[in-house]
Amino acid sequence: MTTQLIEQKLALLPDLPGAYQMKDAQGKIIYIGKAKSLKKRVRSYFKAGQTGKTAQLVANIVDFDYMVTDSEKEALLLEITMIQEYQPYYNIRLKKGTGYPYLKITQERDPRLLLVSDVKKDGGQYFGPYPNVYAAQATLHFLQKMYPLRRCQGYQGRPCLYANIGQCIGPCWHTVPVAEYEAQIKQIQSFLNGDTHEALQTVSSRMLVAAEALEFERAAELRDQIKFIEETVASQKMVSKDRIPRDVIHFAVDQGWVAVQLFFMRQARLLKQEKHVFALVDDPIDEVTRFIGQFYTQAGVVMPKEILVPSTLDTTMLGAVLDVPVRTPKRGAKKELLALAGENATQELSNYLRLMTRTTDQTTKAMTELGAALNISTLRRIEAFDHSHLQGHEMVSAMVVFTDGKPDKSAYRKYKTKSVTQADERAETMEVIRRRYQRVLKENQVLPDLILVDGGLIQLAAAQDVLLNELNLQIPVAAMIKNDKHQTAELLGPTGQIMALDHQSQGFFLLQRIQDEVHRFAIRFHRQLRSKSSLGSMLDEIPGVGPKTRQKLLRTFGSLPKISAASVADLQALGISKKVAQTIQMSLRVRLSGHAAQD
Repeated sequence: MTTQLIEQKLALLPDLPGAYQMKDAQGKIIYIGKAKSLKKRVRSYFKAGQTGKTAQLVANIVDFDYMVTDSEKEALLLEITMIQEYQPYYNIRLKKGTGYPYLKITQERDPRLLLVSDVKKDGGQYFGPYPNVYAAQATLHFLQKMYPLRRCQGYQGRPCLYANIGQCIGPCWHTVPVAEYEAQIKQIQSFLNGDTHEALQTVSSRMLVAAEALEFERAAELRDQIKFIEETVASQKMVSKDRIPRDVIHFAVDQGWVAVQLFFMRQARLLKQEKHVFALVDDPIDEVTRFIGQFYTQAGVVMPKEILVPSTLDTTMLGAVLDVPVRTPKRGAKKELLALAGENATQELSNYLRLMTRTTDQTTKAMTELGAALNISTLRRIEAFDHSHLQGHEMVSAMVVFTDGKPDKSAYRKYKTKSVTQADERAETMEVIRRRYQRVLKENQVLPDLILVDGGLIQLAAAQDVLLNELNLQIPVAAMIKNDKHQTAELLGPTGQIMALDHQSQGFFLLQRIQDEVHRFAIRFHRQLRSKSSLGSMLDEIPGVGPKTRQKLLRTFGSLPKISAASVADLQALGISKKVAQTIQMSLRVRLSGHAAQD
């Protein structure tokens, strides 16, 4: 769309609330925003004097669309939904889930207590998240022993292994009354809500008894159990007088960047802290409002009973969108807690900007030095290739991308060799270069300013042959040579000559990072394929293990190492005969140890 047509569309914008979508030359949505007035907000992007990330966005806009809504609240909801669907490049992109586990009581006739990584709308009761994964696991094991629920697969006419040792309430061999479950669940809820006194007293007593009986290993185990319980449930300093689950959010803005600080209050304690820093494209208040909306509508987030935010945010609109009370405290401990979150946000942003300035100076210098050595005036995007195989088998190639001196992992690519059946560096290089840049041309993707190949003259000539003679592309190609210690030694330029690049310069250090990264990525991909092919058929090769038994084992234990670590009794609890269980255990331990030795 020409500038004249954009101006014509801008003149037609209504002075109404709504959501808007900015598009690039391919018609792809690159930014989504919301506005109280579409007319004022969208026009503001095309005014002179834009800087930073906003200037980058505007430079790529060739068209825009919008949708009018009845209110700013509806615009925010529409904006959040569209961002989740299209994942525009210039919008904030959040990782899925919290990265921390939860303890969950399932909603079933015979409930279970589980450690899970995601929160689902399945009627279960979730507690957490817990920053210390090992402590959460230890607490789960403690609760399974102290207040047992169901740990087996259900009724099978006889007590399961866990029922025999007192860690399963027994639905495997009789009907357990609902009241009995409710009593156990009430104890677990009380424990996870912070009332650990009774449980800790019981464990402490058992520890003393074990110590007096000179059972020091048992006493040490109980001591560690107490430690993990305290870390998971009871170790955090009390910071509020009630036990209402609440989140505290504050932010700081400086130099076109914003830092958001989140405190998660659970059981009247500061359980977890999160921080996010991102570049501003829109008004800071709108960006933070959008961030909060995205954060609480992503999968795996447990909604608190209350959210505290600074007075600069629209608490009424946020509360209506999130369906949770959003407040700004005026006095007392809550106000102090909000102020603390603000101080943390300010400090985090200050540290981030200082580090970014230092890093930017180094990477800018590195790119300038590398570009000067290769006579490339503007060097921003580098794509590097490497191969990996084991005596001609499982041949793979990998590509990494560095933009402005930094790895862009979302652009990394893996390739399984198709046309080459034996180790042939020239043929492998030609195939991966051909496949990569045929697709780049077909999909009109961004071309790199420099291509690096791991190797020497053979790889260099192979890449140039495909680019010049097959694809008619004039892209500089250089080769990274390693010494006998497998370290970056020299850089071969496009004509095959060794480039004069100081080995103590930032440019050479960048070259080392690129070569190490592409080698790491290729080796990792190769090992994944080897692991998959060598481990995949292990269970099928064990006598007595059919498809149903294999499925049952993997569903229960999750992986081959865990099956191998299980006892014969654990395997028998799945309905497997003792003889087959012993065969499984012995076969897997022998084969897995052999596989580990190969790696």
